[in-house]
Amino acid sequence: MKPKVLITRKIPQQIVKEIESICDVDMWQEEDIPIPREELKKRVKKVDGLYCLLTETIDDEIFNEATQLKIISNMAVGYNNINIETAKKKGIMVTNTPGVLTETTADLTFALLMATSRRLIEASQYISQGEWTTWSPMQLTGQDVFGATLGIIGMGRIGEAVAKRAKGFDMRVLYYNRSQKTELEHKLDIRYTEMDELLRLSDFVVVMVPYKPETKDLISTRELELMKKDSILINTSRGGIVNEKALYHALKNKDIWAAGMDVFEQEPVSHQNPLLTLPNVVALPHIGSASVKTRLKMSQLAAENLILGLMNKKPAHIVV
Repeated sequence: MKPKVLITRKIPQQIVKEIESICDVDMWQEEDIPIPREELKKRVKKVDGLYCLLTETIDDEIFNEATQLKIISNMAVGYNNINIETAKKKGIMVTNTPGVLTETTADLTFALLMATSRRLIEASQYISQGEWTTWSPMQLTGQDVFGATLGIIGMGRIGEAVAKRAKGFDMRVLYYNRSQKTELEHKLDIRYTEMDELLRLSDFVVVMVPYKPETKDLISTRELELMKKDSILINTSRGGIVNEKALYHALKNKDIWAAGMDVFEQEPVSHQNPLLTLPNVVALPHIGSASVKTRLKMSQLAAENLILGLMNKKPAHIVV
């Protein structure tokens, strides 16, 4: 008998066919609407494998319904949507999809840095709203990127990829990480600093740490007050790492110059979020890995993890 699998979002058909070759598949068919909570609870009751995204919260309530579950394959690098401790206690394997989205997310991070520093969204709106009637010396002036100092908080795969891009702009790169990476310092000509020093010295601060209890509100009022008045904060990691109320006040009071956000505490972010009212914020709908090739690779890797786990083989990327 084939193992039963629930796929919580509509994924590319070629990936579905691959899973169907060894599994009975139940897939939520709505393209842009997450599976409702009650529907998830109902459908997860008799499945052996769960293929899900960050949009699904897999907590104790779901685990209590999923009495046959053997593996959760999360199509994401992060896994803060899953209660890992409960999975561990119940002996349920959890996998993720790191690596394949590194370069694409680094591209987006640098694009957000550029768009924020040079006020590209404001400038585009300036034209579309019919405000461009003349040229003046200080019109829509932004911050230089070339030769500036970039501070990266969290030197993992994506942090390293961002540092490589920064060197092409002749940027001085500082980084803070749980552990110092001496070999990488020599390779990329970057310098380790404590976080407070990084915040004080950097023209751009990029947040690249995973979301954990210890990283919640890692950047809040105190940290923002350490930053330069003309500095820019970029967050493409996870919402909740940057305290949004503190960030709003820092931007409103011009304690920092601007912010670029691809992630938010609550997603989808409400259009009434005060940050979205500020002209010095560039906000994106969590599209860090959103290229066609990368999303296909993520789908493929999540499928491979799922199939291997159900065949009692070791997937490439195991969280627990």
